[in-house]
Amino acid sequence: MYAVVGCSECDALRVVEGRPERSECPRCGTSRKFEKLKQFVTTEDPDHAREVRAAMLAKRQGREDAFADLDSFAEMERYLDEAGVDDEEYLEGSGVDTDEVGAAAARAEQGAGGGRSRKETVLAALREQDEPTAASVVDYATERGVPAAYVRDALEKLVRRGEVTESGGTYRLL
Repeated sequence: MYAVVGCSECDALRVVEGRPERSECPRCGTSRKFEKLKQFVTTEDPDHAREVRAAMLAKRQGREDAFADLDSFAEMERYLDEAGVDDEEYLEGSGVDTDEVGAAAARAEQGAGGGRSRKETVLAALREQDEPTAASVVDYATERGVPAAYVRDALEKLVRRGEVTESGGTYRLL
């Protein structure tokens, strides 16, 4: 189900999918219970909901005539598939070797650590060191091709998830 709803604070219109308990306005951030929101249209078709919202916005701006001349969202979406160039064609036209880019992306995901992923490299650093600190884990992983920023983020996420503990600057796998 899709509903076109309005914000009681800033009058923004948006399409909400399903029946969430609460919905937050993307413009002003006001959060309201879904059932308290003014629902202008409720439909099973997302394109219909988008059309209604667009028509309401056009009417607010006094542009009903211009809106009436437009094709439906479904038609315009088909035009997008036919118009322009895809990412690969664009990059090749700019002189970028897309096969080499794909290979580089695969290497970056794997890291240079003997076929290990970035996360596996961080976990290996924690396992193999007697008293791993953030600095020693970063050093270990960067020597194996993992960016330092990724290592720091991974350590934070592992601690948040409860896979690792940190006490006095020393990390320990659980």
